[in-house]
Amino acid sequence: MGQDRPLLGVMLMLGFCALAPMGDAMAKLVGETIPLLMLLLWRFAVQAVLLLPFAARDLGRLSARVWRLTALRTALHIVGIGAMFASLRFLPLADAVAIAFVMPFIMLLLGKYFLNEEVGPRRLAACAVGFLGVMLVVQPSFAEVGAPALLPLLVAVVFSFFMLVTRQVAREAAPVTLQLLSGLMGAPALLALWLVFGGLHPDIALRAPEGRELTLLLAIGGLGTFAHLLMTWSLRFAPSATLAPMQYLEIPFATLIGWIVFRDLPNGLAALGILITVGAGLYVIARERATARAARVPAPPAA
Repeated sequence: MGQDRPLLGVMLMLGFCALAPMGDAMAKLVGETIPLLMLLLWRFAVQAVLLLPFAARDLGRLSARVWRLTALRTALHIVGIGAMFASLRFLPLADAVAIAFVMPFIMLLLGKYFLNEEVGPRRLAACAVGFLGVMLVVQPSFAEVGAPALLPLLVAVVFSFFMLVTRQVAREAAPVTLQLLSGLMGAPALLALWLVFGGLHPDIALRAPEGRELTLLLAIGGLGTFAHLLMTWSLRFAPSATLAPMQYLEIPFATLIGWIVFRDLPNGLAALGILITVGAGLYVIARERATARAARVPAPPAA
């Protein structure tokens, strides 16, 4: 890759932080009338249609390993997005996004216990503090709506594994190709789910969308696809250490969009939890940077 262009990388990540909660807000709006399976089907189908002209020729070059890992990645993607869309029926947008930001802590623990990565006591302590902050966000929502308040925690767990699988496959396939393949796998899988289980639950149903619903469904698919590509492209122009702290800007964006569209704001306890979660997450990122710098510094010559 050529020389880094950090300003461009930062602007691309900023675009992701703005577009992702916009897509979630639209899902919250249309989720009031659209079955969950139908919402997911449109999300993946629009992604496939948008990207097919750009990456169809690359599909034949992929190895069997990439196809297998992408199938697992797509299944995780469906469950993760489905849990997020379901949570938005019950929670304010900012609360759902903030709870899902427990994901960096889960990934740190997965790296320690599944990949044997070195994780020091200070980062583990920051994970504990971050989980405490998330619980402060969950508590008022759990008291109000019960178990659905835990759905963003499921989102965080699922997307942690999603990111681990993505790391394994990203070196062998371009981002657009991976996104196209996820759309091509996800849409038929959701159709098959409807054919087998349709009618057993109101959320496993399909129907023709009305005018406003169709507009929102198309926008959700387009925003979700483009936002994910912006995040991926940002990493081509700026180091992950530069971009990682910026991802927390998604929380204030979600708060602003939630207030504008739904007049929802986190209460005092949830706001405190959000601040604690962001602070702990930024500390973990700072420690990751310090550890990486220390590993690059050569040892002094022996006397």
